[in-house]
Amino acid sequence: MKRGKSDTKLDAFVSLSKQRSIQIVIAVAVFYMLLVTLEIPFVFDSRFTSETTTATSTTLTRFSHLQSEQDLHDKDAPTRPMNWVSHNSAQPMRSQLARSTTKPNKILSTLGFEPKTFDPTKKDGSVSLHKAAKTAWEDGLKIWDEMESGKMQLLEVKKPENKSEPCPNSVSLSGSEFLKRMRMVELPCGLTLGSHITVVGKPRAAHAEKDPKIALVKEAGETVMVSQFMMELLGLKTVEAEDPPRILHFNPRLKGDWSLKPVIEQNTCYRMQWGTALRCEGWGSKADEETVDGQVKCEKWVRDDEDDDKSEESKATWWLNRLIGRTKKVSFDWPYPFAEEKLFVLTLSAGLEGYHINVDGRHATSFPYRTGYTLEDATGLAVTGDIDVHSVFAASLPSNHPSFSPQRHLEMSSRWKAPPLSVGSVELFIGVLSAGNHFSERMAVRKSWMQHRLIKSSNVVARFFVALHARKEVNLELKKEAEFFGDIVIVPYMDNYDLVVLKTVAICEYGVRTVRAKYIMKGDDDTFVRVDSIIDEVNEIPAGRSLYIGNINYYHKPLRYGKWAVTYEVGLNLLIV
Repeated sequence: MKRGKSDTKLDAFVSLSKQRSIQIVIAVAVFYMLLVTLEIPFVFDSRFTSETTTATSTTLTRFSHLQSEQDLHDKDAPTRPMNWVSHNSAQPMRSQLARSTTKPNKILSTLGFEPKTFDPTKKDGSVSLHKAAKTAWEDGLKIWDEMESGKMQLLEVKKPENKSEPCPNSVSLSGSEFLKRMRMVELPCGLTLGSHITVVGKPRAAHAEKDPKIALVKEAGETVMVSQFMMELLGLKTVEAEDPPRILHFNPRLKGDWSLKPVIEQNTCYRMQWGTALRCEGWGSKADEETVDGQVKCEKWVRDDEDDDKSEESKATWWLNRLIGRTKKVSFDWPYPFAEEKLFVLTLSAGLEGYHINVDGRHATSFPYRTGYTLEDATGLAVTGDIDVHSVFAASLPSNHPSFSPQRHLEMSSRWKAPPLSVGSVELFIGVLSAGNHFSERMAVRKSWMQHRLIKSSNVVARFFVALHARKEVNLELKKEAEFFGDIVIVPYMDNYDLVVLKTVAICEYGVRTVRAKYIMKGDDDTFVRVDSIIDEVNEIPAGRSLYIGNINYYHKPLRYGKWAVTYEVGLNLLIV
C-alpha cells in the first residue's frame, strides 16, 4: 500500500508539472503573439525620427564578409524584419512582407544644424566657417519650406519652348567694340557645321614676365620674355554660377614655354580640369597619325634648331630626286604662323570631325571634337593675352536653337528610376556629390554605372547629395527630379564650395542610419565608379577589420593660387587649432 501511495503522489506531481509547463508555454505564446500584433520593438533603430529628432542605440546587423560580385549576381536584395519585429520572430505574412521589404525614398537629408555649437567668441579660424554654415543652413531651410508649402510655384520655371529663338546669321565687331565687350563675342545660338570665325589681330612684342609662377623657370637674374595670346570657344550657357567650360583653347606661344621654342597648344577645360593637350611644335604630324577631315593636326614649320648639315643634305637629295624624276610634288616649309607686331588673319572653321585653324590663308592646326559638347554649346569667343584685336567676324551661324536650359538633359523615363531601398543592410553605399544645376551629369551617371546589376538589385545603393541652388527655378526642377528618380538626397543649405564638407557628413549619416551600409564611399558626379572592382577590393579585407581607401599625398604643398588656394593666415589658424 505504501508503494502504491508514493506512485500515486509521483503521478500527481508529474501531471501538475506538465500542466504548469503547458500553461507557461501558452502564456509565452500569447505574450509573443501580443508583441507581434502590437509591433512592440525588440530591436531599436539608431536613426533620427522626423517627429522627435532623437537618437536611440542599436547594434547593427553586419555581414561577416563582403560577398563577391559573382555571389551577388542573381541574389535578391538583402532583407530583414522591420525595426519593430524581433529577429527571433516567425516569418511575416504575405501582406506584411510586401510592406516590410522596402521603404520609401526620402529626398530630404535628416542632417541637422545645431545653432548652440556656434560660438562667436572663439578666436580661431573656425568662426567664419561656422558663421557661413549657419547662414547657409538658415537660408536653405527657408527656401525648402517655401517649396514644400507651395509658395514657390513651378509656374516660375521657364520651361524650354518648342519654338526656335531667332539668332543672327553673322556677327561683326570692330576692335573698339570688341574691347567694350570685355574681349568677348557672344554667339547666341552657338556654331553649326560650316560656321567660321575670322579674327584680325597683331601680337604684341615680347615683355618680361612678372608672374612668379612663370618667372621661376629661369635662374635668378635672368628675365623670362613672354608673348602669347589665347583664343577660346566658351560654353557660356551650359553652366550656371561657375566658370564656363573652354570647348576650345587655342594658345600660340611666340617665345615658347618650357620647350624654349615657338609652340601652339590646344586643349579643353571643364571645371578647372584640363584635358590632354595637343601641342604643335613645328615637327608636323606623322604620316600614320589620325587626321581631322583629311587635315593633319599639326603642320610643319621652319625651326631654328634644325641642323644646317641635315638641311643641306635634304636639299641635295631633293635636287637629285628631281633630276631623276622621283619627286613630282614640290614641298615648302613655312615659318611659324605668328610674329611679334605683325598683322595676321586667323580663320576658325567648324568641320565634320573638328575645328580647323587657318592663318594668312594657310592651314596651321586642326583640333578634333571632344565628347561632352556639341557645336551649339560654343556660345562665346574670347581673345585675351598679348594681342591687339582689330576686328572679329563670324558667319554661317545657326539661325535658331531650341533651348539652353540645363534640365533639357533630363530623360524622365521610369527606366532610370532608382530601385526602392531595402529595409535590410547593404554591402556598399555610394554617395555622389553633385550641384543643383548638374542635370546632365546626374543623367549621365544614371545611364552608365548606376545601371550595374548590384545597384539594380539594391545590394549596393547609390544616391546623389545636392544642396540648394541660388536660383529658385533650379531648386524647383531639382525637387521634381528628386521626386521622380528617387536617387537624390537634398541637404537643405545654400550650396557653397567652402561648405562641401556638409555633404560629406550627410553621406556618412545616410549610409549609417538609413541604408545601414557595411562600407561607405564618396564620389563626384563626373567620376565613373567601377562597382565590381570596389567589391572585389574590399572583399579581400579580413573580417572585423576597418577599411579606409584614399589618395594621401604626403609631399603636397599648399596651393596659394586658384580655386583651392589656402592663405598663410588660414593655414596658421589650422595649425593652432
